[in-house]
Amino acid sequence: MKTIGEKLLNKYRSLPNQGIGFFIFAVLLFWLKTYVTYLAEFNLGISNSMQEFLLFINPLSSAVFFLGLAFLAKETRFYRWLIIINFILSFILYANIVYYRFFSDFITLPTLTQTKNFGDLGGSILELLRWYDVFYFLDTAILAVIIFSKRFSLPQVRAGRLKKGVIFSSAILMFSVNLALAEADRPQLLTRTFDRNYIVKYLGVYNYLIYDAIQSMKSSTQRAFANKSDITTVLNHVQATYAEPNPKYFGVAKGKNVIYIHLESLQNFVINYKLHGEEVTPFLNSLTRDPNTFYFDNFFHQTGQGKTSDAEFMLENSLYGLPQGAVFTTKGQNTYHAAPAILRQYGYTSAVFHGNYKSFWNRDEIYKSFGFDHFFDASYYSMKDEDVLNYGLKDKPFFRESIPLLETLKEPFYAKFITLSNHFPYPIGEEEATIAPATTGDGSVDRYFQTARYLDESLKEFFDYLKESGLYDRSVIILYGDHYGISENHNKAMSQILGKEITPYEHAQLQRVPLFIHVPGVKGGTIHEFGGQIDLLPTLLHLLGIDTKNYVHFGTDLLSPDHQEMVPFRNGDFVTPTVTSVNGKYYDTKTGEPLEETPEIQRLEQIARTKLDLSDKVVYGDLLRFYTPKGFEPVDPSKYDYNNRGGYNNRESKEGSAQ
Repeated sequence: MKTIGEKLLNKYRSLPNQGIGFFIFAVLLFWLKTYVTYLAEFNLGISNSMQEFLLFINPLSSAVFFLGLAFLAKETRFYRWLIIINFILSFILYANIVYYRFFSDFITLPTLTQTKNFGDLGGSILELLRWYDVFYFLDTAILAVIIFSKRFSLPQVRAGRLKKGVIFSSAILMFSVNLALAEADRPQLLTRTFDRNYIVKYLGVYNYLIYDAIQSMKSSTQRAFANKSDITTVLNHVQATYAEPNPKYFGVAKGKNVIYIHLESLQNFVINYKLHGEEVTPFLNSLTRDPNTFYFDNFFHQTGQGKTSDAEFMLENSLYGLPQGAVFTTKGQNTYHAAPAILRQYGYTSAVFHGNYKSFWNRDEIYKSFGFDHFFDASYYSMKDEDVLNYGLKDKPFFRESIPLLETLKEPFYAKFITLSNHFPYPIGEEEATIAPATTGDGSVDRYFQTARYLDESLKEFFDYLKESGLYDRSVIILYGDHYGISENHNKAMSQILGKEITPYEHAQLQRVPLFIHVPGVKGGTIHEFGGQIDLLPTLLHLLGIDTKNYVHFGTDLLSPDHQEMVPFRNGDFVTPTVTSVNGKYYDTKTGEPLEETPEIQRLEQIARTKLDLSDKVVYGDLLRFYTPKGFEPVDPSKYDYNNRGGYNNRESKEGSAQ
């Protein structure tokens, strides 16, 4: 008795265009698989019947075009080419599935340059795999069985110019119709949006790859064609949006040390949150009541694909991360006017402390461009097996082992500590978990509270040292969350945690991260001002008595009366105290109620777009090489060496050099 597959193939074999039947069969399988994947794996925000239709048809043109490339092979190789192309496309689709499960985003070509990071991702990737993932290669397996099985007799394929022309013309026509309908529903789709979700929703994941490749090529040519005149527009903008420092706070921390503590994946909802009747972060909660600490409860991360590295980039430069990939890995050789280099003019020694190896995120190169004197990476720490988990050294041994390194630095110093333990998938040993996990059934969400507690305990230990040593009273201490820890793929579990549905509006509000600024002798308190990571550098410099007017900063002082309470996100969305913009829809920030688009909302959108566009021009064009602020000494990266316990070769630590 013949199988269904044999009947279909025998039918296709009788077609006059030999091999076209098998090609159609492969296209249909691939089209169906891709569409099911869209529905099952990606949250693309479908809001009308046109978008539903486009989501359904957009894989078709890609399937016909790419699988049609098999007709370019010699007759005997057609079927092998078809399988190879199908497998490559399936692998690309699956790679995006795994990437999306954590980042809620799609892979770009620049992210593929971050290969130095891949060796440390093993545990995270395993957490993202599912037993049913074999489905995404099922069509490849079916085609392989048919082609290589002796039970099937496949016809020879002869594809003349006419047949090839019809196939590729059909693919182009399908794409043209797809694009026309997409433009009708979302005008200027390819020119105005920063959001990859839009491109995939309207044009498909494979056409998105072509779009991404074109965007990458465009960005790579911008530096070559940039010139001095390009910086003028940028300078005009940043000077027009400059916020005068608040006289009450300007210079109140002059000459004091600066200690940044990078709180990995910590979102603001955990502050003052109780699980099983216990505070998750009792120490951080206490800082909200500290008389000399400012706590900002409307502070948002603004990271893109660079995540942690984007947060660092904004922190050091008050420039936005890129729409594709990470500045750290793609623009490490650019000219920057970063915090360490600015503070060197005022006698500061700078250092980064990190319990991972220096090549991760290309830090060993870009830190030279920033002007960091010292980089204490994993090679400075014991890295005992029992102290290493997930992405590097656990937070408690990290801070303990950092203390003697910190004590080698000459004051005043600018020091940044990057924590690691509170990182997806949030593994923690039973002996270190001092709070029971949540009970949502989602492992990473349930463990998140345990690793957040561990981070909190490590911070308390470090603060105890700072107080005992006197550094607490001689230092500005800034703690900030770098990016979200729980992506929208875990909204079901988060709805149990927060007791409400996680709508797109609620998800946007969850992008708040903690910000604490301790300033000795200055009365603090809770600040409700809206702001983001882009605003940290000008805020710090004004506290230190350094005016930022001549620097290219896209953020403004959070303590200034002129601070603009507008927080652009990397995808073009934004939030203000009154309006939250998410995927082209608008909500009242206080109530979550939908809003109609108004001229004021359009104005806010234009402001967000202008800031992102101009910042991208600075980074892509390496425009700071054409401009040196008065009194600033440009960085010479060749003077830095983080190998063999080296640092900046013209500066000395307290003991001569960090040993």
